[in-house]
Amino acid sequence: MVLSSFIILFALFVIAALYSSVGHGGASGYLAVLSLTVYASQDPSWLKQHAWSLNLLVAGLAFWAYSRAGFFDSKLALSFMIASVPAAIFGGLLRIDNGIYDTLLSITLMLAAWRLLVVKNNDSDEIFVKSPPIYITVIVGFTIGFLSGIVGVGGGIFLSPIILLFGWADAKTTAGIAAAFIWVNSAAGLVGNSISGQLEIDFGVLLPFTIAVVLGGLIGSRVGSKVFSQIVVRRMLVSVLFLAAIKRILDLAISVF
Repeated sequence: MVLSSFIILFALFVIAALYSSVGHGGASGYLAVLSLTVYASQDPSWLKQHAWSLNLLVAGLAFWAYSRAGFFDSKLALSFMIASVPAAIFGGLLRIDNGIYDTLLSITLMLAAWRLLVVKNNDSDEIFVKSPPIYITVIVGFTIGFLSGIVGVGGGIFLSPIILLFGWADAKTTAGIAAAFIWVNSAAGLVGNSISGQLEIDFGVLLPFTIAVVLGGLIGSRVGSKVFSQIVVRRMLVSVLFLAAIKRILDLAISVF
């Protein structure tokens, strides 16, 4: 039991370090770990709430690191959040079977990662920036917020590739925006769960998880914001997307067999 607990904590540490390096909270990774351990028998709402709680910590650390390093566009971030927060609250109110959604999400993540991988950019840190019109950011924010509330993630796995693919920000600024976006959506999802009477966080379980992800988040966010180049952050994001997609595929396979 002690060994299995250590493995879980180590896995959470690694996930937090990897995801925070690209401005993400790691919820999809935490859900992957918990769904493959003794916690798999827990209600999906329980799993989502604990993933969101860890998201708040790691995304907060990532935002702090990237914003302090000068990689944050508050205007662009707020334009996504306007619609995402109420949508995430609404999504958090619902109880929906995720079987079909897992399939679609896996395909979406794989395509997004592949697209980011094959798009040719200059190897310099300078990437063009083209701000989107507000109605586009509202639509994108609402859609991602709603899906985040249903599934139990912060939405960074959706938002980051969209921003990069359309040239709305460079890789590091995207990480800063994603971190803030993930934090508010995770909080909104918890609010939605609370309003619907589903909130049941086990702080005895959450405490050791918190220590593991905070340590990982501190390391990953600092390395991502201070050490990695724009190109490396972009490639790390591709890796995160592939891992998230594989996690969804494993979830679906487990539910079928």
